[in-house]
This record gives sequence, structure tokens and C-alpha cells, in this order.
Amino acid sequence: MTDIFSKTVRKSHNLLSQEINGETVILDLNGEQYFGLGEVGTRLWQLIETEIPIESVCTTILGEFEVEIEQLKIDIEQHFQELLDAGLVVLSDTRTGPQPGLSGD
Repeated sequence: MTDIFSKTVRKSHNLLSQEINGETVILDLNGEQYFGLGEVGTRLWQLIETEIPIESVCTTILGEFEVEIEQLKIDIEQHFQELLDAGLVVLSDTRTGPQPGLSGD
């Protein structure tokens, strides 16, 4: 896995998403696939409405949910890696912009 905690994250282009009863449904218009997010995934999706450092996402989630920091980092890394693999997010180096091979666009 990529060390994502020094990166920023944003949603990829060409996605439609809708929150329904506390969960989020995402349609990838390029791949014509649907994805579903539960409660915590929905909160993460809300936080990346604009490009944001992943470390800031961790801090926010830590304040909103009862979770140990080490478990949170494991879960966030796994979640964003899955979103990255599906092409739903783009990771950028905090200083240089989108990274080749890490773009979901």
C-alpha cells in the first residue's frame, strides 16, 4: 500500500453520489459501476468534498467516533486504498500535486 498519510485526497471526476438513509451510493460514470458506503465511509466521503490532507481526515474522524488512533489509521488506509483502486479518489503529494500512477482520473 501507498503511504497515504503524507498525501491529500479528493474525489475523482465523473462521479455521481447520493446519500440515502446515512449511507452513500456512488456511480462511476466512466466505468458505469455502483459503489456503496456505510456510515463511516459516508462521513469520509463528506470530508473529501474538497481536497484535504488525509491526516486532517484522521483528526476529524478521531473526534467524531470512538476509535483508537492505531485502528483508525489502519481502517483509513484500507478504505482510501480501496477507493483509489476503484478509481473513486485521487491522491496528491501535499507539495507537488497529483502523483503519476496514483490518479483515479
